Amino acid sequence: MIVEAGLRALWRGPHSKFPENGVRAYWEIWLAPELVETFISRATQDGVVIGADRLLFPEDTVVIGEASREQLALAVRRTGAVRALAAPSVTAAYFDELEAVDQADWVTDLARRTNWPGEADTGFLTLMDTGVSRAHPLVQPLLAPGDRHAANPAWALEDIKGHGTALAGLAVFGDLTSRLQDTLPISINYRLESVKIFPDADFNPHYLLGAVTRDGVNAVEVTARRRTFAFATTTSDDMPHDGAPTSWSTEIDQLAAGVSGLQGNKRLILNSAGNNDASRFGTKHYLDVCDHADSELESPAQAWNAICVGAFTEKTFMPAGEKDTPLAPFGDLSPVSRTASWSSQWPLKPDIVMEGGNWTSGKPPMSHSALSLLTTSHRYPLRSFSLFGDTSAAAALAARQITQLWSDYPELWPETIRALYVSSARWTNQMKSHLPTSPLKGAYASLFRRYGFGVPDLARARRSASNALTLIVQDEITPYGLSEATGSDVHKEMLLFELPWPVEELRKLASARVTLRVALSSFVAPNPSEAARGSRYRYASHNLRFKLNRAGEKADQFLARISKLADPVEGLTSEEDDSWNYGSVRRDVGSLHIDELTCAASDLARRNLIAIHPVAGWWKNKTLLKSTLPKARFALVVEIDAEQTEADLYAEVRASVAAMGQVQTVVTI
Repeated sequence: MIVEAGLRALWRGPHSKFPENGVRAYWEIWLAPELVETFISRATQDGVVIGADRLLFPEDTVVIGEASREQLALAVRRTGAVRALAAPSVTAAYFDELEAVDQADWVTDLARRTNWPGEADTGFLTLMDTGVSRAHPLVQPLLAPGDRHAANPAWALEDIKGHGTALAGLAVFGDLTSRLQDTLPISINYRLESVKIFPDADFNPHYLLGAVTRDGVNAVEVTARRRTFAFATTTSDDMPHDGAPTSWSTEIDQLAAGVSGLQGNKRLILNSAGNNDASRFGTKHYLDVCDHADSELESPAQAWNAICVGAFTEKTFMPAGEKDTPLAPFGDLSPVSRTASWSSQWPLKPDIVMEGGNWTSGKPPMSHSALSLLTTSHRYPLRSFSLFGDTSAAAALAARQITQLWSDYPELWPETIRALYVSSARWTNQMKSHLPTSPLKGAYASLFRRYGFGVPDLARARRSASNALTLIVQDEITPYGLSEATGSDVHKEMLLFELPWPVEELRKLASARVTLRVALSSFVAPNPSEAARGSRYRYASHNLRFKLNRAGEKADQFLARISKLADPVEGLTSEEDDSWNYGSVRRDVGSLHIDELTCAASDLARRNLIAIHPVAGWWKNKTLLKSTLPKARFALVVEIDAEQTEADLYAEVRASVAAMGQVQTVVTI
């Protein structure tokens, strides 16, 4: 009764909608803006599940939480951040069902509150899809008439099918369900481009999709700009591929690496994972269907250099009176999302997951307006909004965030932005609930196949707070050369970095646990020849690895240990006893490698050397190396997180960086 009285004192909704006792329910939680992060952190520890969406008002921030009365009451008492509680009521269905004139009024308000970007010095989000309509007021200020292109000059530029315009709305504003309810200004720091790569009638044969994609990139790159390329279409014609490259995925890799396309520059590319067919879902648990080999990611989602985006969902709230129930639980895989059918050799895919909507749990399951996202309609002014979802929606949301990140840090390379963004991702508590209590390295395989590294956190990617700092290195290496003694091809260079660890602060923390997370990103030039399809070492131009010294291990000991690992045997993998959470079997695949370890702060203080070294790739070829010694560009992102521990890590590292000067040593191997 004390719990109920305390919550009812904050309740703004009708008495009849106050959640029942003893069950988990959805709550609209009104918070003091300055205490939002504190509340979310502590409420999560109390069992309250908080959704990613935020409603922003001048004096309040509103989040949706799932919790029992007891759990929420504990969080309320511990934080003092909650100003009011109410029953959630607005879903995408509310806006979609409005009359056209009412929809237009909501659009006018949002457009009025939006600070549009200028013409100069801005990044671009380039949608490679069915075209984008400029008629919509939320799209027109961002898409100039001359910024619409087509892979085939004979194609019209207008979006007849509506898919591209729906992507545009999400790629700029995110889910409009939340944005329309906000009252604060919205600032956009990039512009849009549209490239039609699909004809309005007929279709592109799957064996021409790579060429059409390249033609589309060439069409838009007549103007030199900083671009994020987003693809939200896949094909099942090349399945099953079991992770091996296809002609389309190989062309995506070539474009990202800058070895294809007229401009020859490296490119930041995102693509979607592909969607499941609802008719395949029967009596089995939906995750069993998603995990089946028949639900493998569609091409070109397995491309090494692109960010593959799958879908999870937080869309589980159904309005009062609805008899349907959501199929996927809050924070788990969206039923629509395809997964990787492979567990080794080929890259970890998807890289990340974003909101893709949910289905109801009928047989077969069905989409539902309340479980969908809301975006812009190509039929404006007849309709302002349309319902949307699937991995297409997830890819558009990811493209929005990563373009925001790159616009904040335009001097960073595409490889670096990829590393920062993907490394910011974490699994939700619901995702982690599928792990055993004390998981071994192999237990993470199923999570990687479904969710990649999890849900990205743009705030984490942007910030380097006092107790969570990020170090970024952009460099290049000459991975292979010729032996002066024998003339044979050999590994040439290894780079050794002395990390400017905050040693004194870490020693003060002593046995407190800190987490180290490392990401290594490099774009490989692919070898698409049939003979190379069965080998990850022969598909990639170069393969790089990172290693961290063990506590107390001196530089010469460290280098001697690494030299034994430089030539892995194809088909043979072994797990290093290195304390990493995920391990080398899962880490050392593809062209983006991420791992983390949690240890005592005092131990991490003695692990201050990190090496970047090559293993085999098709550049390691005597004939090629006689004419040139190619260099490989890479980005290294290192993050220390002391979590809830009070420590000023950032200040000491900043002082160390200023004092150290050169932190890199080139070692000939």
